[in-house]
Amino acid sequence: MFKVSGLRPKWRVLVVLCAGLGVALLHFLHWDDRLAFLWQERNTSAQQQAESIWLPGYRVVIQAKPLAGLAKAETSGLSWSPLSNTLFAVTGRIPKLVELSLEGEVLREVELRGFSDPEGVEVLSDGRIAILDERRAQLTTFYLAPDAQFIDAAMLRSIDLGRSRAHNKGFEGVAWDERNQRMLLAKERSPFGLFSLPFPAADDGLELATQSLQELPSGQVFMRDLSSLAVDQRTGHLLVLSDESRMLLELDEEGNPVSFISLAMGFNGLTSSIKQAEGVAMDAQGTIYIVSEPNLFYVFKKIAL
Repeated sequence: MFKVSGLRPKWRVLVVLCAGLGVALLHFLHWDDRLAFLWQERNTSAQQQAESIWLPGYRVVIQAKPLAGLAKAETSGLSWSPLSNTLFAVTGRIPKLVELSLEGEVLREVELRGFSDPEGVEVLSDGRIAILDERRAQLTTFYLAPDAQFIDAAMLRSIDLGRSRAHNKGFEGVAWDERNQRMLLAKERSPFGLFSLPFPAADDGLELATQSLQELPSGQVFMRDLSSLAVDQRTGHLLVLSDESRMLLELDEEGNPVSFISLAMGFNGLTSSIKQAEGVAMDAQGTIYIVSEPNLFYVFKKIAL
């Protein structure tokens, strides 16, 4: 058996330092939390799995598909529209709203004028589209006309979120919680956080909503950053995407972790890791869609047991 006490003092110190660094690295990457949660997942009953999204049951069916024409656009944010049964994403470097088919085909592009750094997009149940501008800490809503060529932020009402204005460390994810008629927001990092925002009807004053921005518990979210959010309207559970942790996590309505999948090579059918995952969406059938920068598209579907 290897004994540290039998080593010379300098080697003994080196072994202790390496062990300490290893433990610190495991904690920093949350591998200790992942291992503990994997053990918890093993004890989850079939009924509990059926009542949740249950991410371990998903496998990738489309992976690393380039979004045609968006190679330099830095695709970010993703949302499924129940009205058109299509997806919407935003691009940052050249601000655009992009409509996609469920197979990742680009259907149309709409210029976003007056937007600085669009990072999140969400389609509400009444058809409104909400765009989250990270740099300006603003949430802008509008109805998109079928023939719209551009959207001008100066002509629209926006909510000033009033928090986290630090460059590239502000609000990045947004999701519509239809059950509770509220927006859920994710602050990216330094530190990350989850927030709720009761959202008014289209004809109500948006200036009243920002006063109700409330932080939600996120202490059990074992991730390094938060990139995007999506709500499963069937269960009310929240999907949380992390770029740096390469992970998709399911939270219940109380904010407790339920299940997760790794977005690294070799997991859930992935032949290569998903790098810079920036947007997640879920449709009414439970299919999960992910976009990554600069322009790659992924689809995960539940495998029948």
